Amino acid sequence: MAVAVRGTRGGGSGGINGGLRTFFSYRIFISAMFTLLFLATFSILFSSHPRQQPLLPSSGNAYVQRTFLAIKSDPLKTRLDLIYKQANDHMTLVNAYAAYARKLKLDISKQLRMFDELAKNLTDLPMKPSYKSLLFEPGSPVDEDVLRQFEKEVKDKVKVARLMIAESKESYDNQMKIQKLKDTIFAVNELLIKAKKNGAFASLISAKSVPKSLHCLAMRLVEERVAHPEKYKEEGYKAEFEDPSLYHYAIFSDNVLAVSVVIRSVVKNAEEPWKHVFHVVTDRMNIAAMKVWFRMRPVEGGAYVEIKAMEEYSFLTSSYVPVLRQLENANMQKFYFENRAENATKDAINMKFRNPKYLCMLNHLRFYLPEMYPKLHKILFLDDDVVVQKDLTGLWKVDLDGKVNGAVETCFGSFHRYAQYLNFSHPLIKERFNPKACAWAFGMNIFDLDAWRQEKCTEHYHYWQNLNEDRTLWKLGTLPPGLITFYSTTKSLDKSWHVLGLGYNPSISMDEISNAAVIHYNGNMKPWLDIAMNQYKNLWTKYVDNDMEFVQTCNFGL
Repeated sequence: MAVAVRGTRGGGSGGINGGLRTFFSYRIFISAMFTLLFLATFSILFSSHPRQQPLLPSSGNAYVQRTFLAIKSDPLKTRLDLIYKQANDHMTLVNAYAAYARKLKLDISKQLRMFDELAKNLTDLPMKPSYKSLLFEPGSPVDEDVLRQFEKEVKDKVKVARLMIAESKESYDNQMKIQKLKDTIFAVNELLIKAKKNGAFASLISAKSVPKSLHCLAMRLVEERVAHPEKYKEEGYKAEFEDPSLYHYAIFSDNVLAVSVVIRSVVKNAEEPWKHVFHVVTDRMNIAAMKVWFRMRPVEGGAYVEIKAMEEYSFLTSSYVPVLRQLENANMQKFYFENRAENATKDAINMKFRNPKYLCMLNHLRFYLPEMYPKLHKILFLDDDVVVQKDLTGLWKVDLDGKVNGAVETCFGSFHRYAQYLNFSHPLIKERFNPKACAWAFGMNIFDLDAWRQEKCTEHYHYWQNLNEDRTLWKLGTLPPGLITFYSTTKSLDKSWHVLGLGYNPSISMDEISNAAVIHYNGNMKPWLDIAMNQYKNLWTKYVDNDMEFVQTCNFGL
């Protein structure tokens, strides 16, 4: 049986096309099946596990919960949150500037008060009942009209805050810099005060100590006396020592080198040195060294030197001299001589008051000049830390107008008045003396011994020194009792006779120094110490006898 077959162009191409259509139909079918399966699975999962609401924090303030909900559901709550955050940020900024103002201790209290009030208003604004119930109540919807009113108030206060901050920022930045500078200055000032106290303490230690070179010199001189006793036999009495027609000087010291400088400077500048007589008084410890020095190095120009120990004056006993009696007092000895480390570094001024030299008998000998030199009419008292630059015989020609003491006054303005030396809170001092009375200087004083005897000045000194045993009338030294003793019996001399301060004041004019008859190294920076001021030291060292062998041996370094 014959079968008819329709022929096509291209021969076998119809079979190939049919196979492609079958392949792509199969791919489409499989993709559709997987898609349906995925959708069915997704639907089953969501139908068996319903979607849950996201969990909100269970603790913390309600506003945070509302914020989460607002973000999720209500645009008005989102807007409320942003407004609240803006208010809170500006409140924090205002508080920060207010804190700066308090720290800086500014005088602009009005501005500080405005900052505080503005910060309080921003804090209290959300707490208003109308806002709290309609905007911040948990679960309640946000009223848009109330929200607009709240937003308006917040923006007004933020605007005010920004204006205040803009005005204050530059001022506060400058004030912060100023405050930091003040803090730095205060800290540096504290260090300066501490350094000054330490310097004053060190200076007092140096002033109280005997330099190694001076100790060496005294020991060498005593050694010389012991090694060659035949060369240093006692000299006999000389009539010139009591001749009132000559020029007599009193020098009380235990410093051999300093005494030699004073005498050499007087003699070198004297027109008639053979008419000058020097009465040197020292203590028993230094008498041998003093005598050996002036035997080895006799004074030039024919001047006379009498050397005695204060123990040779028989009237200087504790029964007659208040200072000697006070030195025997146990409380006085404890005050001046007890060594307490906790007091030493606490207060340099207190340590100065406790310096035993202020109660040393050598310092108080000046109040007994008429008894020590009964045949003399006038005597010039010199401290051992002075240098004489001119002939001093003119002082004996000064008319003292019946006064006892000729001295240079030291007051200027309100300085160096009696009030600075005496305790005017004490009724005895207040009653007897004028606090504005001008003080004068010890160190170069011409005394009329006849007037002294007539005025009974030594008796006045004894009276007041006895009253001051408890140190309530004055604190220290010989100047306060001197001011009292010669209160109305002092004649003011021309200032060119005596220039003071070379032991503490670096600002003295060199013209003033060169015109002075006597320059005085009063203060702690004595010229024989390492702490001496260099600009003045050569005025003293040029009178040192450097040819003396022991000065070279002891290495003074002058």
